[in-house]
Amino acid sequence: MIRTTLGSGMFIDNHPEAVRRMYQSDEALRIRTDTYARYAVPSISFPEWALGCVRAWRGDESILDVGCGPGRWYEAVQDHLPESTYLGLDLFPAMLREHPAPQRVTVANAEKLPFPEQFFDVVMANHMLFHVPNVELSLREFRRVLKPEGFVMATTNSIHTMPELQALLRRAVTLLVPPGVSHVHPPAQHADRFTLESGTRLLARHFYAVVRYDLPRILVFPNVDPVLAYLESTRPVREGELPRGVAWEDVMTVVREQVNRLIEHFGELVVNVLSGVLVATDRGDFIHEFMEQQSRSQGE
Repeated sequence: MIRTTLGSGMFIDNHPEAVRRMYQSDEALRIRTDTYARYAVPSISFPEWALGCVRAWRGDESILDVGCGPGRWYEAVQDHLPESTYLGLDLFPAMLREHPAPQRVTVANAEKLPFPEQFFDVVMANHMLFHVPNVELSLREFRRVLKPEGFVMATTNSIHTMPELQALLRRAVTLLVPPGVSHVHPPAQHADRFTLESGTRLLARHFYAVVRYDLPRILVFPNVDPVLAYLESTRPVREGELPRGVAWEDVMTVVREQVNRLIEHFGELVVNVLSGVLVATDRGDFIHEFMEQQSRSQGE
């Protein structure tokens, strides 16, 4: 079980209530998606880039999109794989209201998938496994419903992404923390529980091979408002980790002042972003040819 210490010293299991509050609607996700669409350099479609990292698409795969939300990946899948069979799944019904293919989505839990064994060619888990209370259980479920030559495609961020925002938050918390409190840490990024680094290790426990593809980019902010909007979209999962006596509103006030000074001096705020995709399999995609050669050599 993944557990996290709050600023108060109390343990909770992966903030399930905070995650629920974040996804009462798709607003928080829309804000983050729009931030990348407007301010990311280079400006590319992340879903199209990630799908292009997979080597062995046939074109007619059966695909399960776990944590599909409002269907950000649906159109990219349809464009890239028009003959594929798509099914989306999300824990939160509100996230599915705007999905472009409502007849192809269902409400279910990633920790207990309502499908038989060896049912899908591909399981996608895009920027969602860091919200799952029991990642190990979900990965076992992914493997259970995958065909022998299927693969998992999981996108997430690096633990080293957005260091500039983390530094701003750390400085703000340090200025606001009551006297006598030591070991100040910024509120964790909501992806810290399943990153490119930890996700590689977790997937390797369940699959024969894992490959990682990185996409480094920058966010270039011309003013403070989109920076604060991005941070506010993550408030439900960050606020509970603030030290006792530090209010989120005060942290945002200090961050606003810091960002305004930086933009006044440099003309913009540049934030480095590192995200990517992990592909895990026993026999499929990038490892397929190797496994075939191994089987032939063992048969000789």
